[in-house]
Amino acid sequence: MCGQRLGENLRSAGGDSVAICTFCIKTELMPQRELAEVLLSSPKSGTSRSLAPQSRAFGFKVVYPGPGFAMLAKTVISLGLWLQFAAGQNAPERGPQPSVSNSEGDLLFLLDSSGSVSYYEFSKVKEFIWDLLRPFTFGPKDVQTSIIHISTTPTMEFPFDRYLSSGTVQQAIRDTRQLMGDTNTGQALSYAKEKFFSDGAGARPDVPKVLVWVTDGFSTDDISEPMQLLKDMGVTVFIVSTGRGNYLELSAAASQPPEKHLHFVDVDDLPIITKELRDAILDVIQANRLHAVDITSSSFRLTWPQLLSQETGYYTLEYAPAGDLARKRTTQVSGAHTSLTLSNLAPETAYEVVLIPESNIHYFPPQATRVTTLPEEITPAQVFISESGPHSFQVSWAPMLDSVMGYQILYGPLPGNSAKLLEVDGKKNSTVVENLAPNTTYLVTVTAVYNSGKERSLSAKACTQEEGSKVRHLRFEDMGPNTLKASWDAADGKVLGYRVRCRRQTGPSSVLSVSPQVHSVLLTDLPSGTTNKVCVKPVYKNQAGKGLCRLVHMQPGLREVRAEKQLCNSAEAQPFFLARGWSDSLDDNRDEIPDLSRFGEGVDKADVIFVCVLFPATDAQGYNHRPRA
Repeated sequence: MCGQRLGENLRSAGGDSVAICTFCIKTELMPQRELAEVLLSSPKSGTSRSLAPQSRAFGFKVVYPGPGFAMLAKTVISLGLWLQFAAGQNAPERGPQPSVSNSEGDLLFLLDSSGSVSYYEFSKVKEFIWDLLRPFTFGPKDVQTSIIHISTTPTMEFPFDRYLSSGTVQQAIRDTRQLMGDTNTGQALSYAKEKFFSDGAGARPDVPKVLVWVTDGFSTDDISEPMQLLKDMGVTVFIVSTGRGNYLELSAAASQPPEKHLHFVDVDDLPIITKELRDAILDVIQANRLHAVDITSSSFRLTWPQLLSQETGYYTLEYAPAGDLARKRTTQVSGAHTSLTLSNLAPETAYEVVLIPESNIHYFPPQATRVTTLPEEITPAQVFISESGPHSFQVSWAPMLDSVMGYQILYGPLPGNSAKLLEVDGKKNSTVVENLAPNTTYLVTVTAVYNSGKERSLSAKACTQEEGSKVRHLRFEDMGPNTLKASWDAADGKVLGYRVRCRRQTGPSSVLSVSPQVHSVLLTDLPSGTTNKVCVKPVYKNQAGKGLCRLVHMQPGLREVRAEKQLCNSAEAQPFFLARGWSDSLDDNRDEIPDLSRFGEGVDKADVIFVCVLFPATDAQGYNHRPRA
């Protein structure tokens, strides 16, 4: 049945159906205490606890108890799951990354190793350096790297040409120890200038030079003159400040423009800038060579420096799989070109590429590089069900790939052997399935049809809602004299808005219409001592929503309350049960405040309170006053 929990045993207050990957969760209405136990392992009343560690990054904290707790918990679950899905695209990557094998340069890190840096900060900076270097290929014709310590006396940790593999570079960074001492950055920069152009330090002539200075923003000596000498000698300077460095001083020290070469970031947030800084470094060390960008599983774009013109020659480009050079392909482009995209390539394959400048004026040597395409992406890798209503729901999938020609959506009720088919264009990643039966579980299968003729499928379960959805948990909050705030939880399905009707015991009735995002209104002109009827009804496009109504009694003044307490023990007091909240018992179209004694039977105990009601005599005009509770 549709109310059965599918997949993991997660629950929230409300009635939405949430699908995650290959299963869906039918959420159930439950008491707040039970919901609190599911989410927070029964926190004590009046306390607050953070969510589980895996959700802590989203910054939510649930306070229990409270009138809005159920809705907040539901929001945390839904938003958390969607954020986890989105985080896969936006979070800094720590796993394997495409290797960079077509770059050449000497990369020097100026590392603040002085006593002004804590051990924790020093360790985080070392992690950052390795994350930055991880994709590079190291070697005499690729990238070489070194570290110079900023301390009382500058020290080189290892020369450029000592470690020529990823494993040895990573171990060398791990073994780097903090020296402590003073922050003599100026001396370290002068020392770096010597090592950058020294054969003894393993530096190479005629390759790009890049300096990355990681600092907490303080220096005990002048940096302006030695830094300018480095830049005059062709060194590109990047600065990462993890402290309160002087912006004007650091922006003048970094290469121009500063928005590309200067970063201010907390030491714990260094992973955020890793890719941006790495790409900027690649722009420097790849600028004078044939290299590939925009690498996918089936294509990459080649770029090279401008060597020719339309009038002086053309380029011949040859490429073939490294393991099968006999399959070489050749293409030619005019001398005005500096880039070319190669497509229809095999996934996860290394290609040897040679660019031959054919000039009628000068000889230019061929340029070569090796490019490895990425593993083939598959879709759908995830299927989501959302916006579930009684007769429809939305199906979405990810990722979107250019290699997909179209999608087929097959859906049918469970159990059963009938199914229907929808076809969707390959440039879309969602569709709405309509004309469904209410309160029914469906099996939905999304199949991607690739340009190559291959197909891949993934299924998910989805649940339609009951017919005629309604709002839940209508509640009130005192906002001052004669004023209440009415709030409610959202109704299920695609709500167009809400209608709020207030029938006052004295005074005119009022009707408010609000947008679907609004779940509270202010009610005014409610005299003290009166009982008023408030109803909230959702508005749908193709169905009538069910209203939720409550009677709310405006408390009289303190003196009147004391008098009523005495009368509650008298023979004039007539007790009866008052239903606190219901959806169908009260007619939204009735103008009068009904006799509530007939609602005592059959009402859930959790929704009933025992009250004392006084029936005053009629006034001079014969008007019988409404009951006061």
